[in-house]
Amino acid sequence: MRGGRVSGARRVVVIGGGLAGITAALDCAAAGASVTLVEVRRRLGGAAYSFERDGLRMDNGQHVFLRCCHAYRALLARLGSERLTSVQARLDIPVLKPGSRPTMLRRGSLPAPLQLAGALARYPHLTLAERLGAARAALGLLRLNLEDPALEAQTFGDWLARHGQGPRAVAALWDLIALPTLNVPAAQASLALAAFVFRTGLLSAADAGDVGFHDATLGETIGDPAARALREAGVEVRLGWRAERLARTADGVEVHGRGARRASDAVAEEETEMEGLSAEASVVALPHARAATLLEPLLGEPARALRELGSSPIVNLHVVYDRPVCDQPFAAGVGTPVQYVFDRTAAAGAPAGCQYLAVSLSGAEREMGMSVDVLRERYLPALRELFPRARQAKVEMFLATREHAATFRAAPGVGALRLAASTSVPGLVLAGAWTATGWPATLEGAVLSGHAAAEAVMR
Repeated sequence: MRGGRVSGARRVVVIGGGLAGITAALDCAAAGASVTLVEVRRRLGGAAYSFERDGLRMDNGQHVFLRCCHAYRALLARLGSERLTSVQARLDIPVLKPGSRPTMLRRGSLPAPLQLAGALARYPHLTLAERLGAARAALGLLRLNLEDPALEAQTFGDWLARHGQGPRAVAALWDLIALPTLNVPAAQASLALAAFVFRTGLLSAADAGDVGFHDATLGETIGDPAARALREAGVEVRLGWRAERLARTADGVEVHGRGARRASDAVAEEETEMEGLSAEASVVALPHARAATLLEPLLGEPARALRELGSSPIVNLHVVYDRPVCDQPFAAGVGTPVQYVFDRTAAAGAPAGCQYLAVSLSGAEREMGMSVDVLRERYLPALRELFPRARQAKVEMFLATREHAATFRAAPGVGALRLAASTSVPGLVLAGAWTATGWPATLEGAVLSGHAAAEAVMR
């Protein structure tokens, strides 16, 4: 029933307002359930969110997607915000190296897996022998059986080394894809997940890897439209509500937690009394470490094992110059600490004449321990090496945002720790990019997990 709750309908509580929870709630409501979504933050979107600083609208991180991310793109269409994104007509990655001219990794017109053959043949950051070796390694990935459990026990780096890919080739080519998609370098990544990424994004269909961008902020693209869509679907959304305990009941699951309310017209807030939400089914769509704590009393060892998934951080640097210094909408770096840089000037509403660049650092364990001053000393010179015009520009703003546990750690053995949507407890269902979607921790994986959770609930 659109715009209202359905009397006598199956009751579902969704815990978590990220992409997985949003998707599960919308699916359950569309199937006729009476849905309540609770989220501890004062916003929706989970790890994909925006904030404002000195009048600029900034995202916590740069989340891109691929043309083959069909579930995520369909969710944006459902939210009415797909118009705020764009997808390249043809995969085209500018690659920058200090002291070298920019080069383009551009998809050609040949069918997969040959669409990048021309770009690889001209790629100047590898020797001819390294380029031929990279082509042979790509064909080797195609021959792997993704169902083979042995792939889970190996690192992608070891596999590449056995296929003639040395450290220089890995850094200049393979990590360009491995780092942003797996959030760990090839040397540490699960071969199973790496093979899935390269097969799905680059080797299966010629246009699968075309890159998609959020032209507006994440809040405008995900959080705000999700709030509207959930309201129109009749989902009750409780923000600032922390789930603290789950209990089995005769009818299903009860979620115990606390909300927050304003103590007065002032800013101060106070917690309400502990409250219980009864439902026939509950979807736990939280980050895996938080989910483990909530689930352990009911699931025991499988929930405790979730902590072994580990975590991998992401650091984003936000740099505002007093003039344009970069001509590309985004670019990858080779031979530099800068991994990927994005021009977010328009989305942020930067002042006229200024340029706002966001630098995304995946697998950023070392950078997590650096102060803002140290990051500034390391990365501003690196940006000047890549963008000569930055040498004369004034830095108006430099700040860092950090996601300590941005994703689970995509290391060997992680597949055995990822849980399915259904659990041994009737009515208790799981969602999140860390569940057994087959994908690494991506926007697509999160949405797929939400669909799987809703299917499990409505079964």
